Amino acid sequence: MMKLSFLAHAMHLSFEGDDFDVISFAPLKEATPSHISFFSDKKLLEDLKTSKAGAIIVTPEFQSFVPSHSQILLSENPYLSMAYASKLFAHKPFETSMPATISQEVHLAPNVVIGSGSIVEEGSYIMPNVTIGANVRIGKNVTIYPNVVIYDNAIIGDDCIIQAGAIIGSDGFGYAHTKMGEHIKIYHHGNVILEEEVEIGANSTIDRAVFGSTIIKKGTKIDNLVQIGHNCEIGAYSIIVAQAGLAGSSKLGRNVVMGGQSATAGHLEIGDFATIAARGGVSKSIEGGKVYGGFPLTLQSEWLKNNAKLARFFKKN
Repeated sequence: MMKLSFLAHAMHLSFEGDDFDVISFAPLKEATPSHISFFSDKKLLEDLKTSKAGAIIVTPEFQSFVPSHSQILLSENPYLSMAYASKLFAHKPFETSMPATISQEVHLAPNVVIGSGSIVEEGSYIMPNVTIGANVRIGKNVTIYPNVVIYDNAIIGDDCIIQAGAIIGSDGFGYAHTKMGEHIKIYHHGNVILEEEVEIGANSTIDRAVFGSTIIKKGTKIDNLVQIGHNCEIGAYSIIVAQAGLAGSSKLGRNVVMGGQSATAGHLEIGDFATIAARGGVSKSIEGGKVYGGFPLTLQSEWLKNNAKLARFFKKN
């Protein structure tokens, strides 16, 4: 928690309104009067107009849309200002000064590290060289294989399986850029939630959210070497096959299947029961209940027909 005036000074922004204690950054739609937010995407204009944030970083062009109850911080680049300020809210990671709460019915192998305030419930089986951060909750009957790392504040539901070398909750690949092309790190303050009966394959990575949570819903199965970006939401009972990659804020419905080496662009939605064939590239939101393939993405049946036509054409020529 810190004063808004202090934050404004750290971001080199002028501030003349009423000061108050800011608890953290939050998205426009989720912010409370104790949060600071920012506006940098015209698609979120309605969220700006209705935001409850105590303060909002905004360009002069859009300051008239800021609600009267919100303090205004003017910036030429609100996204960059947020990146600079995000470091101020970062906590020391993997704190171990305080004890964890571990059920007596948990199997802990040698060289397991569990951070301050974390909870491990009965029946869980944690193998050698696993590192669990602070304020993590591990549910009942969870199996964690060697060399897994679970970052702070993650929530692992009952009956999950996390295969060797998986990383749960690392920072997403998020940077703001200066006029000189410098990359300014955005510190991620969210977490990862795995609901019940999720399985994560070996050496897969799931990034924590910038704000809020990256969520993998019940019964989803993720293969080896899969990358899930920050703020993604994977619907229940989905299947993500090896070397697939989801860019940040992708939202998958229930029972979505993504074949090997398929991928999504960020900030899109895939409907329930959609299937993306191997190496399919999803660049915009698509409806559920269909099978897609190729790039640019199309229905898999059309993709196969087009490839057959091309093969015949080249054979003749």
